[in-house]
Amino acid sequence: MKTIGILTSGGDAPGMNAAIRAVVRTAVYNKLRVMAIRRGFNGLIRGDIEEMSAASVGEIIHRGGTILRTARCEEFNTPEGVKKAYNIAKIFGIDAVVVIGGDGSFRGARDLSRLGMPVVGIPGTIDNDIACTEYTIGFDTAVNTVIDALNKIRDTVTSHERINIIEVMGRHAGDIALYSGLAGGAENIIVPEVKYDIDEICKNLIQGKNRGKQSYIMIVAEGAGNAFNIAREIEEKTGFEVRVTVLGHLQRGGSPTAMDRILASRMGAHAVNILLEGRINRVVAIHGSQIVDYDIDEALSMSKGISESMYQLAGILSI
Repeated sequence: MKTIGILTSGGDAPGMNAAIRAVVRTAVYNKLRVMAIRRGFNGLIRGDIEEMSAASVGEIIHRGGTILRTARCEEFNTPEGVKKAYNIAKIFGIDAVVVIGGDGSFRGARDLSRLGMPVVGIPGTIDNDIACTEYTIGFDTAVNTVIDALNKIRDTVTSHERINIIEVMGRHAGDIALYSGLAGGAENIIVPEVKYDIDEICKNLIQGKNRGKQSYIMIVAEGAGNAFNIAREIEEKTGFEVRVTVLGHLQRGGSPTAMDRILASRMGAHAVNILLEGRINRVVAIHGSQIVDYDIDEALSMSKGISESMYQLAGILSI
């Protein structure tokens, strides 16, 4: 193992740069070369590759997004595209590839590994939807971004005694909605994993209004339903005015929190260390306070659900 390639793929997430920094500097410390692969698998196919040094990753730990950029690549979804990417990697003398991203990125890494290219995946996605790890890089920052917005929205909602629905990211996973809703004191949380009852929501809303509740905030994960449709249903059933705020890509940006910087740094260093140990085709994860790793096929076969105890607690505390 002499040369490691590194790329970021899929949606960007705060903390990706901290992970890149950790991979590069841990590799350089251990006398390895590091090749930056820009724009994900698309860059690998195109040969958008350049050597990095310890200085290349200076002053990036606090920056959101990814200095390596990210892009979709339909060509890589074909066997011919994967073969081309593999050949380009060999041309540039790359002995292993570290991939920072989500499930889709890991599937791409697995495809490369099946041609003989050693890979290691680092979970970087704000959705926290990688089953093998308790937390992904970027999740904590995204939740704090939502909390900051929720706090500001509640000021206005309380002043006008209104109802507001905040739509957050999470097409298949409701962790952002659940964690931010619990931390922000949302009165209702709607996630893809749990079927909701609009009549029950309306009943709780009416009862809250009747006992003098001045504000009512709902958090809706985008994959659980359209926030505007939910708002329209509530208005039709109750006669109350409902406003909607869609946070969108605001959740992906911003300087990473200390937790995300530390997590990314530990995961990045671990990725290099397991390659040095000769262990390949792994996905890095965290359980409790320990950084661990799984076989990439095992990691991709796992399924993740919502924390039922946290969801129930959020309901209890919202009365």
